[in-house]
Amino acid sequence: MPAAAAREAPARTPTVDDVEFRALYKKTKYVVETADGWSLVITRYRPVPQSFPQPLFGEPMLLVHGFCQNRHAWTSGEFVKNLLFFGIDIHILELRGHGKSSIALQHERAARFGRKPPADLEWDWDIDSYFLYDLPAAVAGVRRITRRERIFYCGHSMGGMLGYGYAGIHQEHFEGIITIGAPAEIGKGSLALQLLALAGPGITGAIDATLGGMNLQRGMGHAITQLVAKVTRWDTKSAPERLKYRYLPLDTWLKAASDALGYAEQSPMLGLIANRATWLTRWDKMSMADVRWLLKEGGEKEPRKVVDQFFRWIRGQEVVCYRTAYDFQRGFSKIRVPMAIIFGDMDPLASLASTRSVYRAAKSEYLLWRPVKGNSHIELTMGHDIRQICYDIKNLIEYAKTHRARSPSLPRVQD
Repeated sequence: MPAAAAREAPARTPTVDDVEFRALYKKTKYVVETADGWSLVITRYRPVPQSFPQPLFGEPMLLVHGFCQNRHAWTSGEFVKNLLFFGIDIHILELRGHGKSSIALQHERAARFGRKPPADLEWDWDIDSYFLYDLPAAVAGVRRITRRERIFYCGHSMGGMLGYGYAGIHQEHFEGIITIGAPAEIGKGSLALQLLALAGPGITGAIDATLGGMNLQRGMGHAITQLVAKVTRWDTKSAPERLKYRYLPLDTWLKAASDALGYAEQSPMLGLIANRATWLTRWDKMSMADVRWLLKEGGEKEPRKVVDQFFRWIRGQEVVCYRTAYDFQRGFSKIRVPMAIIFGDMDPLASLASTRSVYRAAKSEYLLWRPVKGNSHIELTMGHDIRQICYDIKNLIEYAKTHRARSPSLPRVQD
């Protein structure tokens, strides 16, 4: 090719793999206050203008994680990077007690501002708390920071379920909603989950009884120590703190699993076993380094009330805010904003059976309901197929952008 022609040839548009992640954003964080006194942290990845086209530059999107997770559910892989490549303005909420929205932060801010800590601080909240307080505060915060009346919402697992409920009441705050691995009827089509939910009260009772027995033994031991101390004049220690089942320590279990995977990588046999674990995760769909990072940094404790509410939902085949009696499922028919329902075809939590009702009931004219082949639950936000999922998100946002000023009458979109 002549030199002049070579100089006039247009530059190749880079792919997401060609761009450094850190070059795509400026990261900040801000705090939103809930109506019941919690301070929640939102981490913002604000897009930086690039030399290549960014068709969705500045479009605000709130990301909400799932059960026992934190912001790393979105950042362990390249999910955020793929969205930033399009120019989306990312805001990641961490629900109360998770990640940066920690119990320690509440004590710190209470001392700084001279106020009482939240009433439910000691693991005394449930899913209703997320729905009634955390989500409204986050949505209002993103709208205020971005000066946008309507924003896009993306929730994984429990975060998606909260989005279904919110969209059924306040869809005027949303430009569109994307749910990833989020059932509309949790437990439907999964015998294992149904059996676990039925056994839930018995398991909880057994845990309480076991801890009660341990507390009795510890109390008797302390009493004997005090009697001996009176005779010998030894210094006595204060009574031991009573053991109580307040939360599910999933963070501890996941960190142990991360260490176990480290050993498994060094053993062909153990590695083979790990790669066959397909109930909630397909290891072959993710980088092992990303998996270990998520296990080590992405797990959180979850209160027993949250666990109990999930079990109650499964047993009753319902999704209800019990404090207000609001039925999420009855609100599905009120959803009219563009919506994408994405799930893994091997996911036991969010499947065809457990997502079908929201797809059938929603009145959105742009409505995508699509399984991702070969995926289970966790890898949907960090696996090898996230680029496909992010293009689904891009398509929804582009549709919403072009139909802001009118009401389209297009057919539903389905793969």
